[in-house]
Amino acid sequence: MKAEREKRESILIAEGQKNAAILVSQGKKESLILEAEAEKQAAILRAEAKKEASIREAEGEAEAILSIQKATADGIVMIREAMPNKEVLTLKSFEAFEKAANGQATKIIIPSELQGLAGLATALSETMKEK
Repeated sequence: MKAEREKRESILIAEGQKNAAILVSQGKKESLILEAEAEKQAAILRAEAKKEASIREAEGEAEAILSIQKATADGIVMIREAMPNKEVLTLKSFEAFEKAANGQATKIIIPSELQGLAGLATALSETMKEK
């Protein structure tokens, strides 16, 4: 009888240890799964944030380009409405030439209207004297 009781006791202890080991393994498994899902979600959120930042940056650049183009168009309209004379147009073309000459370009193409730099300098000095 005592032997039978000890046998049942050892069986119950073994089953308890087995169940405990199974529960520990299941807990580790669930923990690893949850960690993997959390990392996956974090990676998705990082990618979405990067995408959103790129979209907003592109939208900002597009708005800046539109603003510059609108300002340029408005400037052209204002010049056209002012009906500038030859001296003003000569001065503006010289300013544009000066901007091109200050750039990183290694070659500068001079328009045929600006043939004589001496004539241009004379026209500019006359324009400045009048003002």
